[in-house]
Amino acid sequence: MRIFSWNVNGVRAVLKKGELKKLFQTEDVDILCLQEIKASEEQAEEELLRDDFLKDYVRVYNPATRKGYSGTAIFYLKELVKNHEEVTVKYNIPESIASEYDLGEANSEGRVVVAEFEKFFVVSVYTPNSKNDLSRLSLRYNDWDKAFLEYMLELETAKPVIFCGDLNVAHKEIDLANPKANVGKHGFTVEEREGIDNIIQAGFIDTFRHFYPDETGAYSWWSNFAASRARNIGWRIDYFFVSATLESKIKDARIVSSQFGSDHAPIELQIKE
Repeated sequence: MRIFSWNVNGVRAVLKKGELKKLFQTEDVDILCLQEIKASEEQAEEELLRDDFLKDYVRVYNPATRKGYSGTAIFYLKELVKNHEEVTVKYNIPESIASEYDLGEANSEGRVVVAEFEKFFVVSVYTPNSKNDLSRLSLRYNDWDKAFLEYMLELETAKPVIFCGDLNVAHKEIDLANPKANVGKHGFTVEEREGIDNIIQAGFIDTFRHFYPDETGAYSWWSNFAASRARNIGWRIDYFFVSATLESKIKDARIVSSQFGSDHAPIELQIKE
């Protein structure tokens, strides 16, 4: 099984440019998790109906309340669901957990969507950016990261979890091209990096580093300025994490750097069915 995750920075844009179709033409996609779709379901489907290359996929959307902002989605092959078994979909961090934290508007921004399959959960997540002025760092550090991890651990009590997406942080110095220049800046603060530490300490596996612990120059996001992507001056801020119980099932993880259309590259997890 091949699962992909991609911050598309606007799903209508990658559809109009043909880049989403290219991904499906060049890769065997069983499940695709999207972040920053910036569209409602109706807007995305209107664009898809012009060339329905995803006719064999169920499409689930969680758009933000605010138009043209944030949002997540999961597309999965219909044939993955045997005997028409219903896939349960959950949206956002549940109120039972959210009420313990001060998430503000973050939990209405379509940042989490969950698909429950027979043997595991798949979660697409778009973590709030702490902003250039760090105005959302407190929200992220004190509330969002803790609430989201609590949710993943709650899901894990039922079955293994695969969660993926744009977590808006480079974990270690190896995960960005210019670590010294970015210490303390958004995306590379002690607080944000601690969030990834906590995920790993809770037992989840960073699948890319599981297979490639020492690989340098492996980035999933590049600034649109100064030809950063061409020069590979980037950051690894997109991740696949899996429950420790799935360790023997995971086969590979990679960054699909050949795929364009967004300032992020898609990432892939290969896992035994």
